[in-house]
Amino acid sequence: MTTSAKAQTLVGLYEAPEILRVVNVWDVVSARAVAALPETKAIATAGHGIAASFGYDDGATPRDVVIDMVGRIAASVEVPVSADLDDGYGDAGETTRLAIGVGVVGANVEDRLKPLDESVAAVEAIVKAAEAEGVRFALNARTDAFVRGGGRPVEESIADAIQRGRAYLDAGATAVFVPGILDAAVTRQLVEGIGERKVSVIGLPGALTAAEYEALGVARISYGPLPQRVALTATQELAASLYAGGVIPSGLPALN
Repeated sequence: MTTSAKAQTLVGLYEAPEILRVVNVWDVVSARAVAALPETKAIATAGHGIAASFGYDDGATPRDVVIDMVGRIAASVEVPVSADLDDGYGDAGETTRLAIGVGVVGANVEDRLKPLDESVAAVEAIVKAAEAEGVRFALNARTDAFVRGGGRPVEESIADAIQRGRAYLDAGATAVFVPGILDAAVTRQLVEGIGERKVSVIGLPGALTAAEYEALGVARISYGPLPQRVALTATQELAASLYAGGVIPSGLPALN
């Protein structure tokens, strides 16, 4: 598919009745491993995972490093790829143009609870840049209303997320990503306030299942840095077993 066609496919996956499940990847081999599964409809990159693989703190990876890696990932698979583009690196429009140029057709861009007018301007810049490239970019606009909300009451975080989410959708975002451990009551309020099939969540220990979020009208669920942590934990366990005299398990599948 062309980049434009992949973008249209990704937007359609957000709008479909079924929740879009994306397993986050951090390099080409992890992307190919996930893409090889028939259930995979799209892939999302993990900013934390890419940062860790290059030795950076989360959010501190240089833009050129991120663009290079997400481009390599997009070129290695046939399904649409959505990238974690942090906060847009100070120029959300140009960052979007660069991402589209390497085959990325959607992104998470976080607001870090900056003033609302600044955050809306960033969304507008992303949408304008994508339109200039002829791509219906699937922007999963992230609000940090919960993860950066400090100790404020949950009702304030809900109201903030709804206000920001509506503003981002009005500015052209496809969906609104609200990370945090969201229970059924909070999720229901977010969906009612932001819109059916417009809220995106992260799957974390203690959160609801994908099926439960789907029943509440959530559009997408991703898993952030957790797939990489699972992979690294398995590697450590294997290393410990080998140091203790173990052997490589037989019957391992080949990775393309």
